[in-house]
Amino acid sequence: MNPLNADFRPFPLLAGGHRQTLAACYVAATASLPSSVQHRVALEDGDQLVLHDDCPPDWQAGAPAVLLVHGLCGSHQSRYVVRIGSKLLARGVRVFRLDLRGCGAGEMLARTSTHCGRATDLEPPIVRIGELAPDSPLTVVGFSLGGALTLNLAAMPSVPSNFARIVAVCPPVDLFAVEELLKRPWNRKYDQFFARELWKKVQHRSRIVAGAPSVDHLPKPRKLREFDEAYTVPLGGYRDADDYYEQTSVASRLAKIELPTRIIAAANDPIVPLEPLASSQLGPATQLLATGCGGHLGFVGRRGSDPDRYWLDWRVIEWVLEGDQAPAPQPESQLARPSVWRIARGLRSPQPSSQPSTVAD
Repeated sequence: MNPLNADFRPFPLLAGGHRQTLAACYVAATASLPSSVQHRVALEDGDQLVLHDDCPPDWQAGAPAVLLVHGLCGSHQSRYVVRIGSKLLARGVRVFRLDLRGCGAGEMLARTSTHCGRATDLEPPIVRIGELAPDSPLTVVGFSLGGALTLNLAAMPSVPSNFARIVAVCPPVDLFAVEELLKRPWNRKYDQFFARELWKKVQHRSRIVAGAPSVDHLPKPRKLREFDEAYTVPLGGYRDADDYYEQTSVASRLAKIELPTRIIAAANDPIVPLEPLASSQLGPATQLLATGCGGHLGFVGRRGSDPDRYWLDWRVIEWVLEGDQAPAPQPESQLARPSVWRIARGLRSPQPSSQPSTVAD
């Protein structure tokens, strides 16, 4: 399959990988979701995750359900999660958004952080969704780290029975290749950003959460490898960062995935390289939908056949619905539009927020 086969045309002012990536972070999104019901999900080691449940008023068991899994340093409130979730909800899909270990509403419910070796963390929330939405086929949509975790879980010998379909957006399937890409001069800022944000979180957790490992004696990491060597490796039982990268990179196991899978990636992603995906043997039901442009979780395009400029959203929606009849799309004027002029000038827009949630369990 030609890896550059997707029909995506970037908005003219956002034609580069860095601009598309910044668009994913700083586009002014007005999408929102109604007050969610929170479900706490216990893990075997005592940590807890949080599921945010948005259910259409006329939804019935057996109707489609989707689980959205955010990326590194993200949460259920990440722009792409809220934006895509709101569109799916409007089309009658029950939407679950997961806060991974130590993220979002679950930040103080976990002693440690999520990482690429935590694929089995997705199994309890998927099983819980099966209890909440019996007989409903579940599509798991993972973004970046969330995509890698989803693919890793799907490549295991057995998966929960309600786990039916996958979308993985910009998944880091080869952590060695990610490290090499982040060494490039223009990409080092991303490496530094992730290391800084992760370090802030583990420092805060070590002082607030009972049983969280102390990190005050460790040197402040300047890049992800240093963070992994100091924190991820010892807590995960790996020999070193190389061992962690080798064991958790899913590229060599993609052929084992039997579930219908769509992987979306861009050749100019400055964080996650396309080449490991393009050169890997894929499963029999896996489709690689790759573009020349799109950046990391960006894909903000020109006007076309989609209702708005968020090309990524509609590729996820069409895979989730799989041809099912759905309510007509909203006119573009009612949807969040990219503030492309702000992005072009390098201005930062406020983060979206969800309404307060109700805790169910």
